[in-house]
Amino acid sequence: METTTATNITLTPKDFATDQEVRWCPGCGDYSILAQVQKVMPTLGIPRENIAIISGIGCSSRFPYYMNTYGMHSIHGRATAIASGLKAARPDLSVWIVTGDGDGLSIGGNHMIHLLRRNFDVNVLLFNNQIYGLTKGQYSPTSEESKVTKSSPMGSIDHPFNPLALALGADATFVARSMDRDPKHLQAMLLRTHEHRGASFLEIYQNCNIFNDGAFEIFTEKSSKADETIFLEQGQPLIFGANRDKGIRLDGFKPQVVNLNEGFSADDLWVHDEADIYKAQILTRIFEDPKSEHHLPRPFGVFYQAIRPCYEDMLQQQISIAKEKKAADLDKLLKGNEVWEIA
Repeated sequence: METTTATNITLTPKDFATDQEVRWCPGCGDYSILAQVQKVMPTLGIPRENIAIISGIGCSSRFPYYMNTYGMHSIHGRATAIASGLKAARPDLSVWIVTGDGDGLSIGGNHMIHLLRRNFDVNVLLFNNQIYGLTKGQYSPTSEESKVTKSSPMGSIDHPFNPLALALGADATFVARSMDRDPKHLQAMLLRTHEHRGASFLEIYQNCNIFNDGAFEIFTEKSSKADETIFLEQGQPLIFGANRDKGIRLDGFKPQVVNLNEGFSADDLWVHDEADIYKAQILTRIFEDPKSEHHLPRPFGVFYQAIRPCYEDMLQQQISIAKEKKAADLDKLLKGNEVWEIA
């Protein structure tokens, strides 16, 4: 992929790579995500100097070192807060936040929900490997129940976060999911993330082959992927299976798997609508243990998208109004209206 920016300079994926040695464990899913981001960036038509990548702490947070753009390796859980300030001050920039399930949903969870509700026009890439990788294998906020790790030798008793349900609950205007081992789908979701105006939340299933290898294997391996995943497409019925002979219909508000060779057709199935907040919440709740007997296929794609004013736009509008009314007198603002004199 390549494109020509406004400065008439043709960019390629290599232009977005740095001279830094990529220091992730061999086989880490982060390599694939980095490669897809570097492939997509040239197609956006944005000069590198107008792109900023902000990260927190964790394996994923090394990302800015490997992208030949502006960037900042910030502090634990606060990439969202720093990116908010940057976007407020420089709304012209394309701002990307790279975080992990620990960084973004544990110490950074509070910042994450407020970024989403404020609807800054930024792109959140949350790498979910269901483990703390940088600190060598403790259970994370997304680790499954009974997870045996160095910090939970008898199995975790924590109930895990559902990242997309959390994002919807915070009124995110764009919620999507992809995976490291499906490059084409990941590229498509990165493009959709960029195209959305508002806070975009893209969860990416990422394999940590050292401390949690195979966590998402059932969704990525050729032998099981077709039957265990369903890819959401706007206006299309929810069909899946190796032979495309299975579908999901709604029985009231309850999703139900049906066989298209046994009395059901595509006309009976649930048709995906990215603007339907109610059905999006049902989709995010398709989150059962894939080993359970009556589980449903895990959805991937864009769950929900809505149009809502961006925080930085409203901020700039408010500043403009203040200037017009000459209300920018700092002393007057500090004093406020409730003042008194002491005789």
